[in-house]
Amino acid sequence: MNGNGSVLRRIRVALLATAIASVGAAAIVVAPNWDSFGTTAHAQNLSEKAQQITQKPVGFADIVEKVKPAVISVRVKIDRPAASHSDNEQEIPFPPGSPFERFFKRFGMPNAPSGPEVITGQGSGFFISADGYAVTNNHVVEHAESVKVTTDDGKGYTAKVIGTDPRTDLALIKIEGGSNFPYVKLADSTPRVGDWVLAVGNPFGLGGTVTAGIVSARGRDIGAGPYDDFIQIDAPVNKGNSGGPTFDVDGNVIGVNTAIYSPSGGSVGIAFAIPASTVKNVVGQLRDKGVVTRGWIGVQIQPVTPEIADSMGLKKAAGALVAEPQLNSPAVKAGIESGDVITAVNGTAVRDARELARRIGTMTPGTTIKLDVIHAGQQKTVSLTLGTLPNEKEAKNEPAPPSKSADIDVPKLGFKLAPADKVSGASDKGVVVTAISQGGVAADHGLQVGDVILDVGGKPVATPDEFNKTLSDARKDGKHTVLFRVKSGADTKFVALPLGNA
Repeated sequence: MNGNGSVLRRIRVALLATAIASVGAAAIVVAPNWDSFGTTAHAQNLSEKAQQITQKPVGFADIVEKVKPAVISVRVKIDRPAASHSDNEQEIPFPPGSPFERFFKRFGMPNAPSGPEVITGQGSGFFISADGYAVTNNHVVEHAESVKVTTDDGKGYTAKVIGTDPRTDLALIKIEGGSNFPYVKLADSTPRVGDWVLAVGNPFGLGGTVTAGIVSARGRDIGAGPYDDFIQIDAPVNKGNSGGPTFDVDGNVIGVNTAIYSPSGGSVGIAFAIPASTVKNVVGQLRDKGVVTRGWIGVQIQPVTPEIADSMGLKKAAGALVAEPQLNSPAVKAGIESGDVITAVNGTAVRDARELARRIGTMTPGTTIKLDVIHAGQQKTVSLTLGTLPNEKEAKNEPAPPSKSADIDVPKLGFKLAPADKVSGASDKGVVVTAISQGGVAADHGLQVGDVILDVGGKPVATPDEFNKTLSDARKDGKHTVLFRVKSGADTKFVALPLGNA
């Protein structure tokens, strides 16, 4: 028995050494249970596992071969007079100081030459049908006098802009003079964080470039618009990738590359793609009608912050707070009022104001929906028929600089007030902020000179005395924060201020 045991141990050691040698020095082999080892089947099983470990990793070549022919390079020309430096700055499609203008560099933006002839720009796109329909970004083809595309095989075509949607930065173009183009499919499922992705496009004019990475995050709001719901990826994308596709490992398009975060101007591994679900909805409407129409309930909304939730006695900070229903809107007709909190659409909860805007925006005007609303602390459900979102937001009319006559100081909150009807250009209701202390409570919460406080804690205030009395009553009731309804320019919003000793 001892002799046989010695032989068996030598066989085991020899097999293990063979497995380690076949795997290589970098591999780790876990020894099997020696008590059950010793048969030919066990030895064969170990050998097969070792071979599996030594197989080369599966690359992306098969996927690239499948999808790359459907990706195009897009080049545009815009006839425009020579512009001064200040004129060029105005061509940036974001307001000065906005998060997008400050932190995000759009790629594929036009490059202005020194002369007065033409402005040229380049980007990417991809076919979604064999008859030549292709998707790209709105900012790639916006204002284009002509659009030229180059396919993966080097052939050039002229394209026509079918329709654009600035709110989501998507555009649909149609290639002329060809048929039976290779095309790709928009994904039906939502990618998971950590999934592999491939970006294909035309960075810096180097068409047919492929990069790989993963989904870094979902649901990103980067300040580009009311429907932000970007997929963040770390596959390198650069200037010229704009409008190009991001693929999953099945070769389906999960998103359209549209923006990068780049302090340097080049890729730092943070890029953003419009989700396929949004692309489907927008492109479908552009193809059918040439324009995009969106549902509209007609309210100014804002997030429910923890401070606002506390001031309103809500159990949690969720939903969309109605700052102001717009005149003759579906919301007004349904009885929705300022201070209501919309918590669900058709029985499905909404997390915040941004989600409410996105969901309503994907619905067809004329659709009847049900909204769950918290009104004066009570839950209720209202029905309304969606209107059509207006094409342009009304211009803001900023109030004239307020007079400082009849000011009353509110030192603990850091501002001065005067009756709004006594201040030229302010309002006929409420009290207007005539001065504000930088670094004070009010300034820290976003109040500015010229803002009009319409009500405090749900009670209208017309004079500084009424304002102070309402604050005093709130303190007596043991409240820690008070909700102000504030008119700032053309917008109305709620601001929760801590009472302290105000």
